[in-house]
Amino acid sequence: MNLQHLFAGTGERTVHYALSGAGGGFARTLLAQTLRIDRLAPAVLCDRDVDRLRGMLVELGYEDGRLRVCADADEVAHAVEEGSVALVADGALLTAAPWDILVEATGSPADGYAMARAALTGGRHVAMVSKEVDSVAGLHLADLARDNGVVYTTADGDQPANLIALVTWAELLGLDIVAIGKSSEYDLVFDPATGAVTQLDTTVPAPELAGLLALGSDVRATLAARAAAVTALPTGATADYCEMAVVATNTGFRPDTERLHYPVARIAELADVYALREDGGLLHRTGAVDVFSALRLPDEASFAGGVFVVVRTGDPVTWETLRGKGHVVSRDGRYAAIYLPYHLMGVETPVSLLSAVLHGRPSGGTDPRAHAVLAGRARRDLPAGTVLEMGGHHHDVTGVQAVLLRDEDTPSDTAPLYLAAHATLGRDVRAGDLITLGDLADADTELLHAWASGRASRTTHSPVPHASR
Repeated sequence: MNLQHLFAGTGERTVHYALSGAGGGFARTLLAQTLRIDRLAPAVLCDRDVDRLRGMLVELGYEDGRLRVCADADEVAHAVEEGSVALVADGALLTAAPWDILVEATGSPADGYAMARAALTGGRHVAMVSKEVDSVAGLHLADLARDNGVVYTTADGDQPANLIALVTWAELLGLDIVAIGKSSEYDLVFDPATGAVTQLDTTVPAPELAGLLALGSDVRATLAARAAAVTALPTGATADYCEMAVVATNTGFRPDTERLHYPVARIAELADVYALREDGGLLHRTGAVDVFSALRLPDEASFAGGVFVVVRTGDPVTWETLRGKGHVVSRDGRYAAIYLPYHLMGVETPVSLLSAVLHGRPSGGTDPRAHAVLAGRARRDLPAGTVLEMGGHHHDVTGVQAVLLRDEDTPSDTAPLYLAAHATLGRDVRAGDLITLGDLADADTELLHAWASGRASRTTHSPVPHASR
């Protein structure tokens, strides 16, 4: 979809947006791209460090004289009325001036939910970047959007929206989808000359990979050997589980296993890896959502945190023709992988903002449902009084392993991971146990209400009763 198509029939209207978490990395990419689109403009930007935010905006090329640091609602309203961009530290000030759509990018479950709720109930659209918010409150926020006649959507440029769009496209074509997913954020780059593998800025010896670059006849055995060769590197970022929870909600695809498979795989192998087990692959059943760790050589292109679907091929002649054109088809010809090797963060997000505001269309699914639950298991014995701090680049929860559960397999009192974040345990939790609602002494009441309300209106399965400890 090009911008001319998005603007067709909309006159000369400029879309104005508010942005929370405006000093972060995703926000920067959106603010940079906005300067290239004449009919898209920021109105109110919220970040706790407004001085740093202002410096970033000037660095990007925004006119310093049109950036107004505002401390109250009147200042915000006046700044936007005069055509300036209001910069605020308090999210409660976001709605003090008119704008069309909120881009919520704080990553804070409670704060992000509060800002999104205020926007929707005030008749404004929301593009949700904070997957942490969506994994707890997304179903309820979708209800609020429907009730207020506005759009609640994932944001193009983030993997959830990109994958949901790819699934929608594949389903429209009638493709028989077996599995969907994305690559983990950082590739595993193996250098045969040194026998070492690098992930972002960490390099470890892994000479065994030299003999494991081909899948061989036993796919699962090769994948197990590769995993053993790179055990020194982390696997399974909490952010990955969270993103796949959002995808599950919007597509109905669900985890094949609660820790996901995370195969160490090369791009050309995806159709063989994500075949059913009876055909030599990993999957116990169709309809799976998963994440893989992309293995490549230094001179090979990255998967770049991109997204994929694996489909059954059907007509063998068609897919052998496509194999000849370079498409990824399994060795037995039964499966094919179709993929987009990119996610461009805020560079793509303007598509979501313009689609929502000008055409009333979400980028993500139109009918989210409770297909899966992002939950957490205690990594170790956690005594009562433990505060489940959330932090780090991937918003890990201290002492808790993220898991993605199929909704029908989830005990009814399981706590969503990001409701547990920052909460205090009111009782001991044993290693390996799921964190439950009853374990939390001080869960955020607004988030808890959103979780319960959303599931009550959009649950497709009856959760299993809680098994006593």
